[in-house]
Amino acid sequence: MSETGAGGLPGREGSGGTDDVFDLLDPVLGHHIVNALGWRSLRPLQEAAIEPLLGGEDALLLAPTAGGKTEAAMFPLLTRMGRHGWKGTSVLYICPLKALLNNLHPRLRTYTEWLGRTAELWHGDVTTPRRRRILAQRPDVLLTTPESLESMLVSTHVDHRAFFSGLHTVVVDEVHAFAGDDRGWHLLAVLERLSRVIGRPLQRVGLSATIGNPHELLTWLQGSGQGRRPARVVAPHPAGRPGPGPALSTSSPSGDIELDYVGSVTNAATVIAALHRGEKRLVFCESRRTVEELGEQLRAKGVTTFLSHASLAVDERRRAEAAFAEERDCVIVSTSTLELGIDVGDLDRVIQLDAPSTVASFLQRLGRTGRRPGTTRNCLFLALTGEGLLSAAALLLQWSRGWVEPVVAPPEPRHLVAQQLLALCLQEQRVGENLWQEWWNGMGPFGPGAAPVVRHLVEQGYLDEDGGLLFIGPEAERRYGYRHFMNLTAVFTAPPEFTVFNGRTEIGRTDPDLLTEHIEGPRKLLLAGRNWLVTYIDWSRRRCFVEPADEGGRARWSGFAAERVRSYALARAARDVLLGEDPPVRLTPRATTGLTEARDRHLHTVHPGGSLITRHSDGDVRWWTWAGHRANATLAGSLPSVVVPHRRVNGEWLRLRDDLTAEGWKAARADSRTGLCLPEVDEHAVRGLKFGEALPPRLAEATLAARGADEEGAGKVLAEPVRFVTLTGA
Repeated sequence: MSETGAGGLPGREGSGGTDDVFDLLDPVLGHHIVNALGWRSLRPLQEAAIEPLLGGEDALLLAPTAGGKTEAAMFPLLTRMGRHGWKGTSVLYICPLKALLNNLHPRLRTYTEWLGRTAELWHGDVTTPRRRRILAQRPDVLLTTPESLESMLVSTHVDHRAFFSGLHTVVVDEVHAFAGDDRGWHLLAVLERLSRVIGRPLQRVGLSATIGNPHELLTWLQGSGQGRRPARVVAPHPAGRPGPGPALSTSSPSGDIELDYVGSVTNAATVIAALHRGEKRLVFCESRRTVEELGEQLRAKGVTTFLSHASLAVDERRRAEAAFAEERDCVIVSTSTLELGIDVGDLDRVIQLDAPSTVASFLQRLGRTGRRPGTTRNCLFLALTGEGLLSAAALLLQWSRGWVEPVVAPPEPRHLVAQQLLALCLQEQRVGENLWQEWWNGMGPFGPGAAPVVRHLVEQGYLDEDGGLLFIGPEAERRYGYRHFMNLTAVFTAPPEFTVFNGRTEIGRTDPDLLTEHIEGPRKLLLAGRNWLVTYIDWSRRRCFVEPADEGGRARWSGFAAERVRSYALARAARDVLLGEDPPVRLTPRATTGLTEARDRHLHTVHPGGSLITRHSDGDVRWWTWAGHRANATLAGSLPSVVVPHRRVNGEWLRLRDDLTAEGWKAARADSRTGLCLPEVDEHAVRGLKFGEALPPRLAEATLAARGADEEGAGKVLAEPVRFVTLTGA
């Protein structure tokens, strides 16, 4: 039997208790699993999930990419649906990406049809006629995003109380991708409102790849139900198959992970074009610009190449992903858009340019390979710069230690409290000024501590108040009322990009700076891996028209993209690499040479006995903490008498006053022991906080300060010995 795209790997031969497990499922479902899918048994996760999900427990299902998590959730839920006679839309399946929903829909539609049930999509790309059909004939399973779910709650065209009246369970796919940022708080808040609409708690089932704190993530997912509802983490590992971690790379003497140093995108294209011919390769890049440049170079070398990133048109991405799935000897170059569970067929190789920002992200990408019997998981790192080489080595070292980032929700989401209050007033028209807390059942930041936010919204006209009731005010209408308050349901601010057309075909979006900067000669763009000549710009509609060009195109995106932030753990791993520790993976001679050169460059920035303060002959004084961006920002805010204010903090060092003395250092350090301070917040960062304008300025600043801090990491650095080193010469 061959593996299916569902991740439902053919079962283990002779698995004990398989008949008993199938007896727990709907017999029609069991029949089709065996005869339509051809599975002799279920995977361990799928077996272990049946009992808790049939019992209505909240659960977090953990497995590597393609571990069969969707089936582990849906098979028992479809069984429960039939046994309890659920009617109407009874299961929500929530994903972070529309592309992932589109990819999952055919599978879930097949499973529901086996039982005479239905599954439908609802997101921003679904047409109005199709939405009307869905509202008229409620599907049993609805696949959607949190933003689209909230749009249904506030829409005047959706009777949300009737539509969701039969809802019992919510499945949150890739739940770790939500929990680590503001979309997670938004999701929890919307689910609490939905529970109140239908008058009962919802069973919550999260699906996740490897994370460092699964029990905490499950508690977070339960929202106001934590401690009130039974819950369990389900994470069995197949017999003879190791769990996530270093065993995946050290299972063979040669290793399945390789680190190379190529020095440029051009050299990376040369290596990729020459290696693994006849195989299907997925290349991850850390920016859209790198995706475009590598795609162009690979095509110039005759490699069949496809591209995928967020600024490409939906149709362009779909064509690329579909063609890639059908090809054999080809490459697809992508940002993190293909990191999650979108199926692009069987992969032979994963290649990573430089390093992803987290070990968890690397595990997701690594899990794209080794799905076919007889194959192993693999990843080739191609470092483009010395910094990229060090980052990759540090990440692989931490991974080899079995470490994965804990998923932690951003603290103090006051701006989302403001957004949710406005959305609730849109949903209900009028809300009692003393009753709004009940909609979130006192959950965390949406409890009594949100009262100052409510007062500010009323004072500034975002909300009006009359007779003890709150409703949408003129300032909210002015700021968010465009297109039926569409911008109010989006948690992130989208950068102002221009849409690029070749004739009537949309290609994607580009940064407006490329269309406004002064240049000599024709203006050319690089988009979808192809060069384009700009022929006309429609400024009022933010449209740009192009025709094909031979060469010379440029790609760039800026906007509000988040800066890559190195954590304390990865910064310390980079320090360990510089102190001589190699990751236990295969290093090419170029990588070995590059790491040797990095160690020579950083000879006076690391010391095994603590941190270093270096004073150069030109007066430059630096404290080499190797503590990560957030810890360094915390240290800068806590030691104002010795740290020179610096707008952009890095993860390796802090600039100190050039007149610093050992006595001054000791005094500042002693002062910090009374308590660390939160980092200073730049006014530009406050303006970039979505819905930050609906907060009192001091609360917006406090939110960002809390999110930019790492008091634990800063405390560890302050507790270490510090050595002063004076450097001379160039």
